[in-house]
Amino acid sequence: MQMPKADLAIIARKSEILARLAAVLPQDSIISDTGELRAYECDALSAYRCPPLLVVLPKTTEEVAAALRICNELRVPVVPRGAGTSLAGGALPTADCVVIGVARMTEVLEADYDNRYIRVQTGRTNLSVSDAVSEHDFFYAPDPSSQLACAIAGNIAMNSGGAHCLKYGVTSNNLMGVTLVTMTGEIVKVGGAYLDSEGLDLLGLICGSEGQLGIVTEATLRILPKPEGARPVLIGFDSNEVAGACVSDIIKAGVLPVAIEFMDRPCIRATDAFSGAGYPDCMALLIVEVEGSEAEIEDQLNRIIQIAESHDPVEVRKARDAQDAARIWLGRKSAFGAMGQINDYMCLDGTIPVTELPFVLRRIGELSQEFGLDVGNVFHAGDGNMHPLILYNANKEGELETCEAFGAEILKLCVEVGGCLTGEHGVGIEKRDLMSHQFSQDDLEAQMRVKDVFDPAWLLNGAKVFPLEASERRRLDLARYAAE
Repeated sequence: MQMPKADLAIIARKSEILARLAAVLPQDSIISDTGELRAYECDALSAYRCPPLLVVLPKTTEEVAAALRICNELRVPVVPRGAGTSLAGGALPTADCVVIGVARMTEVLEADYDNRYIRVQTGRTNLSVSDAVSEHDFFYAPDPSSQLACAIAGNIAMNSGGAHCLKYGVTSNNLMGVTLVTMTGEIVKVGGAYLDSEGLDLLGLICGSEGQLGIVTEATLRILPKPEGARPVLIGFDSNEVAGACVSDIIKAGVLPVAIEFMDRPCIRATDAFSGAGYPDCMALLIVEVEGSEAEIEDQLNRIIQIAESHDPVEVRKARDAQDAARIWLGRKSAFGAMGQINDYMCLDGTIPVTELPFVLRRIGELSQEFGLDVGNVFHAGDGNMHPLILYNANKEGELETCEAFGAEILKLCVEVGGCLTGEHGVGIEKRDLMSHQFSQDDLEAQMRVKDVFDPAWLLNGAKVFPLEASERRRLDLARYAAE
């Protein structure tokens, strides 16, 4: 996962760049100390680290615009940052860049319960959006596993989903409008507090653009009334493939659970030891949750259990009340932390057709044997959004590279069966060099031309998403501008 060499001419101008930013921004919004910059040297893809030139933490859209105008004028690369929870290296800086983070922009600007929307600054965490409307019996549907920490800005950048996206959709299905600041400092409002905006679908372009087009400082989000009730059922199987087939059959039957989550044996054992959830010691586990009135819940759960029974499960455990439900979910919500206690791991994010789950799970097991690394699977099975966790020893020479090669084969497999490289983590640097496996050169050129319109000098996150060789000419132009 190479990054372009830092521009030494920009680094040499650090004092000038700092002075220009300090002239228009509050003193406490700029970080320049070498030690403090280390807090921003990576995101959640922590295998790669590089302290940035400077960090700017604005409190308003206007401050973001002022910082971008100066960076654009001085031809300084910018890396946007939300909460730094990206698993794909989307916020990884370079030594010659300014990181502009929205972590201090956390205000609720407006809440309209009659029209079912909330407008927030994008540094606000995902979970705190639901907290802000909870007393009015509303919630914000997308719920990534990192929802306690991840920011709405990052959710928009990567089009994040979560366990309940099977029924409610991902960020793009719940995003109504944004305030975007372009690299030139222009403040643009797209969409708003209504279902559809006129003209080109720029909102669909911005959501999932990974900081390539601008910095989103405000978001109008759809909020929904809380459901009357919800309950899960836990279903254990003696085979990953059989569990995958059960997921496919549930979807084919026309039942729409709010979530279908999958864990295999390594994850089951780790999470049970960590959380004490009391999971059965089986090869694969499904957690299927439905919601509605009590009668609706009972009907849906009984239909799901009937489908599961046709696959000879080793255990079926239907939640009887809220306490049972919390216990069933406890391990799943602890999965990533639990796995981190037993080993270093790389968490991938590929999406496949649900019907391909049995084959892909079997093939991942075969690849695990070929590469000599264990893998745990925990993912949103209902929409085929997989999160294989490849276990490796970061202190053993060569294992990181082996892990990356193994991961690349899994992601290629996702594409080959009709899926794609990412469902919600984004491309970043992790999948950047695999983009040519999914897209032709003409496809990549068309995408890069869109970036040319918003960011002609390629100053915004220019080393991410597109293979370096594909974007080289455009980035060399940046180096030429910087030298002039």
